[in-house]
Amino acid sequence: MDDLRVQPGPGAPRGLVIPAAELVEQFSRSSGPGGQGVNTADSRVQLSLDLGATSAFDEIQRSRVLERLASRLSGTVLTVDSSEERAQRRNRVAARQRLAELLREAVAPETARRPTRPTRGSQRRRLEGKRLRGETKRTRRRPGRE
Repeated sequence: MDDLRVQPGPGAPRGLVIPAAELVEQFSRSSGPGGQGVNTADSRVQLSLDLGATSAFDEIQRSRVLERLASRLSGTVLTVDSSEERAQRRNRVAARQRLAELLREAVAPETARRPTRPTRGSQRRRLEGKRLRGETKRTRRRPGRE
């Protein structure tokens, strides 16, 4: 197949191109739909990419990807499976799309949370709620204690 192209996004403004030579595809029998052909056709696809050795990333992107996808990696190899379709070609396309989306999300830089202040209305509602709750509890007291 061709090189894998990842759409431009945050962290990769010009997108990414992963050479086809760095992608490893393995085929096996799928347990999914397919009728009689399910036991004879190798329609399941496993697409692997060594993130530590690929030439598609610069060092910042590589460190982000390795950190974010650490739970999915075996060493530095990321593997994506696809067996939803009956045809091997469609599973190959689905696996490539899934890998591209994973990489696109992993390359994006972390956005810092900007703390916000409570609005005046929310502060007023909170204090009004506290006042009403206190009033409710006050009316439950035994009479004549004050």
